[in-house]
Amino acid sequence: MLASKESLARPLYLKRVEPFIGKNLIKVFTGQRRVGKSYLLFQLIQLIQQKDANATIIYINKEDLAFAAIKTAEDLNSYVLQHKSETEKTYVFIDEIQDIENFEAALRSLVLDKNLDLYCTGSNANLLSGDIAGHLSGRFIEIHVYSLSYEEFLVFHQLEDTPQSLDKYLKFGGLPYLIHLSLEDEIAFEYLKNIYSTILFRDVVNRFGLRNTVFLEQLVAFLASNTGSIFSAKKISDFLKSQKVNIAPNQVQLYIQHLVSAFLIHQVRRYDIVGKRLFEVGEKYYFENLGIRNALWGYRPEDRGKILENAVHNHLLVNGYSVEVGMLDNNEIDFIAQKQGEKLYIQVALTLNEEKTIEREFGNLQKIKDNYPKMLVTMDEFSGNTYEGNRTLDLRRFLTNKRK
Repeated sequence: MLASKESLARPLYLKRVEPFIGKNLIKVFTGQRRVGKSYLLFQLIQLIQQKDANATIIYINKEDLAFAAIKTAEDLNSYVLQHKSETEKTYVFIDEIQDIENFEAALRSLVLDKNLDLYCTGSNANLLSGDIAGHLSGRFIEIHVYSLSYEEFLVFHQLEDTPQSLDKYLKFGGLPYLIHLSLEDEIAFEYLKNIYSTILFRDVVNRFGLRNTVFLEQLVAFLASNTGSIFSAKKISDFLKSQKVNIAPNQVQLYIQHLVSAFLIHQVRRYDIVGKRLFEVGEKYYFENLGIRNALWGYRPEDRGKILENAVHNHLLVNGYSVEVGMLDNNEIDFIAQKQGEKLYIQVALTLNEEKTIEREFGNLQKIKDNYPKMLVTMDEFSGNTYEGNRTLDLRRFLTNKRK
């Protein structure tokens, strides 16, 4: 049974954008394809119409052939000026704006009109970077939209919080459209593979003009098989050479950045806790959507630790944390999460059924000499225990923010 329309709201994002409705700022929603950016625009339109049934709405979807004529900044500017209200505020929604050539020029012009309220979505991390951000400085806010969190997944699929529900989430991920499909391997994974192909070829190969698509797919497979491992571009290059794939490290780094730009993967840098600096080389990589990762590489028992770590990382991002890998001498802290002056140290362990695992994971946390919270997240179904003041949480409690 499909969830009702009302239950499909994503209040986390609506709450973030609501204070800016009607304000003379461009609201930009970024994120991987099919994470629900378009649906958020529809929800905002409904919200505006509830407050003003006669509000003038302009909606442009660059994936709809009806708007194929809008190809350039001039086309966009003319269309909006032609359809806007002459006397009242007009709300403008532009879906996948990166498909409009030189779109930033139109935004710079349109934002000068105080009777226009602008919203747009994009599937590229470079959408408002560099010169574009400089030109629009102080005139836009960016809201990143992620795949469904575990709590959202439960609401969308009308599931109770059980170990079986968690397994479905870790296996199939949080793309919203999955509520229209049966959560069976053959069906769900086929859909997820198609989304992956769309991202890879539209948002990476076509956008950046890449030629070596065979290597690109091998690179994604490598990252899927080594989720959460520390690698440099040179190490990846050396490994691929051993597999008869000859790619220079700078080429590897460039292709990785394109994958990050398309929001297919997240790159997490290492941070020296004592020296308080970021390392220049050696990063971890996690998938934006675990379902896509599993569709490509398989949902394998031996990968449960990697999947657990990826799920913890993604949950931190959804909750607004910036995330780094902590290094303390030769010891690794899986995640340092920071938000608005708040800091959280997190270790991740599949199970705590061996004394040496407990000593290693908690031992690393105890070496950190500050008073910020420290916790260990595990798949073990127990919670509430502490180890010399450090909390232990099972994954379900962590993903539902039940930290007490």
